[in-house]
Amino acid sequence: MLSTDSLYCVQSSDPATMRIHGILNLNKPPQLTSRQAVDRVKRLLNVSKAGHGGTLDPDATGVLLICLGDATKLFEALQVGTKGYEGTLILGTTTDTLDASGRILEMTDTSQITPGQIQSVSQQFVGEIEQIAPMFSAVKHKGKRLYKLARRGIEVQRPPRKVLIESLEILSINIPEVRFRVVCSKGTYIRVLAADMGAVLGCGGHLSQLTRTRSGVFHIVDSHTLDCLERIPSLADQAVTPIDVVIDLLN
Repeated sequence: MLSTDSLYCVQSSDPATMRIHGILNLNKPPQLTSRQAVDRVKRLLNVSKAGHGGTLDPDATGVLLICLGDATKLFEALQVGTKGYEGTLILGTTTDTLDASGRILEMTDTSQITPGQIQSVSQQFVGEIEQIAPMFSAVKHKGKRLYKLARRGIEVQRPPRKVLIESLEILSINIPEVRFRVVCSKGTYIRVLAADMGAVLGCGGHLSQLTRTRSGVFHIVDSHTLDCLERIPSLADQAVTPIDVVIDLLN
């Protein structure tokens, strides 16, 4: 997934907008960018300032923290906690984006891969590991987003960076499909993790589905969907965790 560790903020000059300060734990639907999710929340709550932290890819779902008003200042504090994900790795097929949205680069036989091998390889990625940001990501190179370069067919060197995989649990194996759960540090690319696992297994692979189940102290069981909030607007204000409560949770 695209983990840029950045905050998207928009302000409005409309004096009629409301002053809301807090965090909306949004369960982002698929086929929607994180920025589009923020825009919909801004319209729904009629707020002048909003942002998101820990970007989710358009096809990914789950916890997306929408910071409202003065809560945009809490972004760094919100990033301190670990993140939880559940995803699906498809073995034997590699793509240029490392996920299902990309162009297929290679297809490899997986008939010799065993569940035991998958379990063993997965544990090699637990602990501090190095990852290289994918070309299709929002990381900047000399002021330009990597994905913009990738779309032009340009590939540049990216230095590896260290991330922490606290736990990696295989939930089910139905080759070529492998379901897994991971708890990791901020900045971890689950797309890269999935592709690297496939590479070590010798057959390649890509991430076909991803849900963020937790971001720090915010969990998916407490999240709210856009469809529900837009269908029942009166619930939207109640769905926002006030900034003072958020600060207490973070301390």
